[in-house]
Amino acid sequence: MTDAQRGFRGWVAARKGAWSRLRFTSLRLRLVVVFGLVALTAAVSASGIAYWLNREAVLTRTQDAVLRDFQQEMQNRAGSLPEYPTQDELQYTARQMANSSQRFSVLLVSEDANGTAVYGNSGGLSGLALRDVPLSLRTAVNREQDITAANSSPYHLYWQRIVDDGTPYLVAGTRVIGGGPTGYMLKSLEPEAKDLNSLAWSLGIATGLALIGAALLAQAAATTVLKPVHRLGVAARRLGEGRLDTRLRVSGTDELADLSRTFNSTAEALEKRVADMAARDEASRRFVADMSHELRTPLTAITTITEVLEEELDAETGSVDPMIEPAVRLVVSETRRLNDLVENLMEVTRFDAGTARLVLDDVDIADQITSCIDARAWLDAVELDAERGIHARIDPRRLDVILANLIGNALKHGGSPVRVSVRATGGSGSTDETGGADEPGVPAGGDGATAGGELVISVRDHGPGIPEDVLPHVFDRFYKASASRPRSEGSGLGLSIALENAHIHGGRITAANSPEGGAVFTLRLPRDTYEPAPEAEKDGTGPKGDVS
Repeated sequence: MTDAQRGFRGWVAARKGAWSRLRFTSLRLRLVVVFGLVALTAAVSASGIAYWLNREAVLTRTQDAVLRDFQQEMQNRAGSLPEYPTQDELQYTARQMANSSQRFSVLLVSEDANGTAVYGNSGGLSGLALRDVPLSLRTAVNREQDITAANSSPYHLYWQRIVDDGTPYLVAGTRVIGGGPTGYMLKSLEPEAKDLNSLAWSLGIATGLALIGAALLAQAAATTVLKPVHRLGVAARRLGEGRLDTRLRVSGTDELADLSRTFNSTAEALEKRVADMAARDEASRRFVADMSHELRTPLTAITTITEVLEEELDAETGSVDPMIEPAVRLVVSETRRLNDLVENLMEVTRFDAGTARLVLDDVDIADQITSCIDARAWLDAVELDAERGIHARIDPRRLDVILANLIGNALKHGGSPVRVSVRATGGSGSTDETGGADEPGVPAGGDGATAGGELVISVRDHGPGIPEDVLPHVFDRFYKASASRPRSEGSGLGLSIALENAHIHGGRITAANSPEGGAVFTLRLPRDTYEPAPEAEKDGTGPKGDVS
């Protein structure tokens, strides 16, 4: 792999790590989002209310001032005009009205003596025209209302806000009370609109700053909350890795401090419980080992006597009373079984204590299996399918123990013939083509397999197979499939010892039922086995310390 490829992969990994930290399931991101939404909602609500209140206040204040000034000008100036004013008089009066403090445009409408409409505005030809006034407003202004107790005037002042080319205006109209011209006013609200736009920008900026501040506060709060949670996660992982002396530093009196105290109490109780269990287990293993050693001395003497008795029985000299011959044979058989049980118990204690070691050698697997079968007189009951030349670096004695237990178990509980197949896979994971596998789950292989691959040995019988409820327990210690035969010939340790011997090689054993019938045990071992490191070196625990 080139440096560029490694750099690209590192960048991709960094991006993935950053995204995983920012995923929505992250508590930090959720806190920031929640704080941001709360701040945004509050800021938008406050800004909207403030803008609406200020807008109404500004427009109402300006509008009231303009309308009050316009109404006053209409009463003082337009009310002083003659009944039939000329256009010049209307024009002059309109300009005078427009020069008031509010500076609005004015249009006066009246009739001459002939009933012809006369117009006068404050801006000349470019001033306010009647077409600029909305029809609805003109209609309302010219509508005469009945005089009642609640309504003392037939005409009233009406106003309306309009927008022309993006500029807001206030337009109003009324008639002079007691008879006179009709007046219309147009006032630009652009200064007020600019002020309101400035206010909106200010409120928007304030909302953005509030959102940023909320995100920063959320980040600070998340950091404050997540630091203890992160320390708790690290401590929990260490505890799960077996570092039972892991403790958390406790500071403060809040809920997180209580959680840390609870974790420390739990870890302390767990450490004590595990230590007690380890002590009891060690005492149990020591008891079994001591008892096994102590039993060997009397067993040696008993075995010697039973061997002499067995020789006398086999010699048929008549020195043994025929009446007690069955008892003698039972004693010989049970002594041999007891001797095997003691040897198995001693082997189990070595595995439990971690003192079992490999004595590695380069062996021919076919020769090794043949020697195992021949030493136990199984040649007539076992079919061997193994090519010469398949070598592996293993412990011959332990492989012999594995094979003896697997083949012996097949002969005892299965049906003859028992078939033993040997295959080897190459170092790259490919399978050699020199042989075929006729057992389920066993790859083909041959003597051309390269070193560094895997050795596969299958032992298949032709019996009824293993019940499905028994399969998960076949390698358990002292487990027997039939509870009705608790005193069967086996001790229940053979398959367990075989599995431990496979594990110490770095291999494994699996049990299954063949589709063609019968049980099949598959042993997989690395062809290059290395001496495992001592338990002290494999223990990755460090010195006791706090997680800070």
